[in-house]
Amino acid sequence: MEDTELFSAVGGEAPFYTLVDNFYHGVEGDAPLRALYPVDLAPGKLHLTLFLIQRFGGPTHYDERRGHPRLRRRHMGFEIGQSTRDAWIRHMRAAVQATPAFAPHEEVVMAYFEDAATFLINR
Repeated sequence: MEDTELFSAVGGEAPFYTLVDNFYHGVEGDAPLRALYPVDLAPGKLHLTLFLIQRFGGPTHYDERRGHPRLRRRHMGFEIGQSTRDAWIRHMRAAVQATPAFAPHEEVVMAYFEDAATFLINR
């Protein structure tokens, strides 16, 4: 399966909201990782959800609201080292596994997350 077909395979937008909620639940319990996030997590949750929907073949609401993702530029203000990347991946993998619509597609979705998280290392 192409990763851009994932949106349809998981059943549309709703599972992406669940995935991101599950991910942020893990972030909230990880003090070092949580320290990188702003006090109000709601905007970031929405941005991540819309980005993932778009990235995996859904509507382009992210681009319409925020423009091109420019992942590296948007993350340059945060110190992202190997341990930060690994913590992020650990929570995202747990979120994928805890989201029934995504669990069967873990290999496809985690391949993207692994590559993207490594690309964002800046320290």
